[in-house]
Amino acid sequence: MKLLESIQVPKLNEPLRLQDFVAGVFTSIPSKSGMKKAIKKGLVYINEKQASTADYVHGGELLLLYQGDDSKPSVSIDMDVIIEDEHLAVLNKPAGLEVSGYKKYTLANALPKLLTSSKETDALLRPVPVHRLDYPTTGVLLAAKTSFAAMALGQQFEKRQVEKTYFAVNIGTMPKYGTIDLAIDGKEALTKFQVIQSLSSDRFNQLNLVQLKPSTGRRHQLRKHLASIGNPILGDKEYGKEGLIHYGKGLYLHAFELCFQHPASQLLTSVRAPLPNKFIRLFPDAIVK
Repeated sequence: MKLLESIQVPKLNEPLRLQDFVAGVFTSIPSKSGMKKAIKKGLVYINEKQASTADYVHGGELLLLYQGDDSKPSVSIDMDVIIEDEHLAVLNKPAGLEVSGYKKYTLANALPKLLTSSKETDALLRPVPVHRLDYPTTGVLLAAKTSFAAMALGQQFEKRQVEKTYFAVNIGTMPKYGTIDLAIDGKEALTKFQVIQSLSSDRFNQLNLVQLKPSTGRRHQLRKHLASIGNPILGDKEYGKEGLIHYGKGLYLHAFELCFQHPASQLLTSVRAPLPNKFIRLFPDAIVK
């Protein structure tokens, strides 16, 4: 196993459970849940002895974090790499692809073959996605190639410092502008929308090309929010109106742009993925920005 990081535990006023102390201490795995999994996988050591979730630290211990063996499959999946450097990459995710999970054919398992290995000292054995897009959603997806980039970008998403712009085609008449403020699973969720162009439809009455700017990142937020105001996204089999679900072309939801601070250069970086052809066929004259 490859040693990722080592930390000397400072003097503590009272003993702390290891899994509580290490949350946010290692830059490679900043989350508490991630560290708990690392401990259970045997990747964390206390004074060179493999740790367990029942262990406590008192102060003065040397904590070692290792990277697990690369046992995940690497698969070949065709997709566009929009930008890539030693620290990160941005890809244009196709529809019908899970970002990660237990399946063999995921975007995460495609990254080792899609991207070149980083030459940085904290290079990850495998690049990792730092956020998610739904299985049917297309568009910009950010991946980290180093431990520091993974930590820094993950914090930007957690603190809502990444500006996200989506486009969708949805059904029915709706206001030109608006904000949807509707909690999801008991948590705050906010989406701003702007109708870019509309067209009449015999089957759906009206179709709209809508720009969406979510300030939160709840699961299925955009799909749920638009459905909640009576304007579900075209092709949404889960939240669409009965009798008005469009089959055959998938979900008309596209992650168009991400704006974030580059973890190495600290420069504000904006990356776009062009609208898919199925959007352009419906709205060939639309100007998106």
